Amino acid sequence: MRLILYSKVGCHLCEGLQEKLEQIQGIEVELEVRDINNRDEWFQAYQYEVPVLYREKDGREEQLPRPSPRASVRQLEQMLQKYQ
Repeated sequence: MRLILYSKVGCHLCEGLQEKLEQIQGIEVELEVRDINNRDEWFQAYQYEVPVLYREKDGREEQLPRPSPRASVRQLEQMLQKYQ
């Protein structure tokens, strides 16, 4: 599963989600982290929304529901299994 995480430096919610995504073992996850400060269009779209999680499927990006910051790695994995 290819995931894209829109993030920004210093965002503790972003860092927490990235850390949990990197710990998932039950699903093969390819994670791309995009710093919204690198592109003006990303910053304009997500400056008040990060972290924002997308999956890439068939060449398109599909936004996934925002997981709770309190979700465990296992709960996050279960959520992602619905989108495989």
